[in-house]
Amino acid sequence: MQKLENKTVFITGGFSGIGNACVIAAANEGANIAIADMKSETTDEVMEEVKKVNPRAIFIECDVSVFAQVQTAIEKVVSTFGTLDVALNNAGIAGEPNKIGDMTEHAWLKVIGINLNGVFNGMKHELAQMAKQKNGVIINMASILGKVGFATSAHYVAAKHGVIGLTQTAALEYALEGIRINAICPGFIETPLIAKSDIGTNPEIKQHIIDLHPMKRMGKSEEIAKGFIFLACDDSSFITGTTLEIDGGFLAE
Repeated sequence: MQKLENKTVFITGGFSGIGNACVIAAANEGANIAIADMKSETTDEVMEEVKKVNPRAIFIECDVSVFAQVQTAIEKVVSTFGTLDVALNNAGIAGEPNKIGDMTEHAWLKVIGINLNGVFNGMKHELAQMAKQKNGVIINMASILGKVGFATSAHYVAAKHGVIGLTQTAALEYALEGIRINAICPGFIETPLIAKSDIGTNPEIKQHIIDLHPMKRMGKSEEIAKGFIFLACDDSSFITGTTLEIDGGFLAE
């Protein structure tokens, strides 16, 4: 039996990287798929690939930093599939690197708006629906940088620390309502986001990042997706309010 058979899974930022790997993994496990993302030139191509795995898939254009758009997205999921069983709040951006004293207000607010406010917006509406159902699973994509500092990434670090705090608090609030809420903390993962950054374009920086992981490599999106499936299904039925670190040993040092 597939682990998410006939479950409805809502994933933000599902068109590339970790989000897309989680979409494909959930589809392979029999889930109805709802992808919320910004429309792009690859939208049709990605949806075609997902529907090859499972035709029960929809795309909802959504900016997660806009409260009303997320509310509309959740309403669309429920009206299409009837329930919301699993939500992965994954959408995020890296932001421009800079020291705090040199960071612009715009750069700060943009990252906080998507990476932290976007997770709150998702949880606000997901929890309202799941509370009606008296069941559900929410997984928030945090980061190893939600547990440590990282120079020139104050906006990203602050947002991901906040995501972990939201996860733990919500888990306490909804533990008796049949809703489990956890976070995943990936290490540095080979994604298009990383490929376009200084890490991906500068061999010296990339090697430095690799060396921060005891396994001496960056992770793959598919490795994070396996953790997502574990937390999304009944294999993790007694797990809530925790963070799953998939980081090649980064946080152990």
